[in-house]
Amino acid sequence: MNPRKLTIAMLWLLIPWTVMACGMGDTTAEGYENTDIKHAHSHWKQGKKSPIPFQFIDVRTAKEYSEGHVPGAINIPVQVIAEHLNEVPKDKQVYVYCESGVRSTKAASLLAKSGFKNIENMHDGMRGWRNHDYPQEK
Repeated sequence: MNPRKLTIAMLWLLIPWTVMACGMGDTTAEGYENTDIKHAHSHWKQGKKSPIPFQFIDVRTAKEYSEGHVPGAINIPVQVIAEHLNEVPKDKQVYVYCESGVRSTKAASLLAKSGFKNIENMHDGMRGWRNHDYPQEK
């Protein structure tokens, strides 16, 4: 098989698996999913090569964000997220997180109630990210 056809065949096998990988957490009544750190990190590691575009949103305070966050994450504190819905992408898988999962649960619920799809709450938060020694950006 020539390399181009092999690449296309591999993509046809990979894309359904990746699509199924997102959405593997438990779905809440509000319509968002709770996901674990390992799943979020594995998607993050794919970066721009991911067949499913994604965005991490840190809903902690600006001070907490500056002390260390998921690389590439944007900061929209939970206290103001309702006024910044236009900054949340509707065409990407969105991972929301805070320090421990409490504020991100509120943010995920608000986003889902506002009509956003593909919202995942990283329920172990930045604390879990650090505990796994995953990269941080300051």
